[in-house]
Amino acid sequence: MTPAMTSAPATETRSAAVKKPFAIDKRYLAPLLITAILLAAQVNFGVLEDYRKTLLAIGVSIVMEIILGYIFNRKIPHLASAYVSGISCGILVRSPEWWPYALAAMLSVTSKYVIRVQGRHLWNPSNFAIACLLLLAPQTVASLSIQWGNYIWPMLIVWTLGAIIVSQFGRLHICAMYVACFVAFAFLRSLGNGHPFFAEVSPITGPMYQLFIFFMITDPKTTTHSRWAQMLVAFLIAATESALRYWAPAPIAVHAPYYALTIMGPTSNFIEIWMNSRAKKATSETASLRSTTEELSPKTA
Repeated sequence: MTPAMTSAPATETRSAAVKKPFAIDKRYLAPLLITAILLAAQVNFGVLEDYRKTLLAIGVSIVMEIILGYIFNRKIPHLASAYVSGISCGILVRSPEWWPYALAAMLSVTSKYVIRVQGRHLWNPSNFAIACLLLLAPQTVASLSIQWGNYIWPMLIVWTLGAIIVSQFGRLHICAMYVACFVAFAFLRSLGNGHPFFAEVSPITGPMYQLFIFFMITDPKTTTHSRWAQMLVAFLIAATESALRYWAPAPIAVHAPYYALTIMGPTSNFIEIWMNSRAKKATSETASLRSTTEELSPKTA
């Protein structure tokens, strides 16, 4: 072993030791971003009907995560995911009642443990919970629909911070593809329905879409694995959303992004799981056939 070979690991170890005190656990980046979005939206627009309802959603989400994590895995999981699910439900759900906030948090966390195929989540937890409530209790539950309007600086700050954080997880291309497709489909809708282009594209400037873009469609647990598939799914989500906005009845069209992800998210995951299963089966059969052939073939000296 040469001196260069022995010194390299030591150098890397010292470098890691120096960097470690300043490193941030990536699991805390999403909670930091979603808290920044909430603060910016609350300061500028007062988006929360009652901050206690948001705290209720966060609390229920964390409690459910602890209980279900221990039941299913015999351990208490990291609670960053539960915090993100709870605060997402607390921000996006709009209701004069208290129970939708608690129920959304319960559905969000429970779906992660119960609705699985081959160990994989199918739906983004928060999106699944909100879509269920919007579909089953439309008279009681609505979703956040505020836009930033002329308040450009909060939007730019949140989008910049979001882009930096999402890039740390290698998911920025999903956001970019979705935004590009959303703008393109907004233009096509404006040609078809005669509405101004800016009226069609303006929803993407709001806090709701920032949560949708940075957290829901990029969720590592519920997105496809390959880069090309992730970009294709982002396109299909934007296309489905646009179709729902254009052709669906108003109660569906107004909540189009939630329903689009509810449809395309699990569909894409099912397809990927099926394709991976077929590929593994084919590989196993090929290996088995090769082993059988080698056993039957005459041995040569």
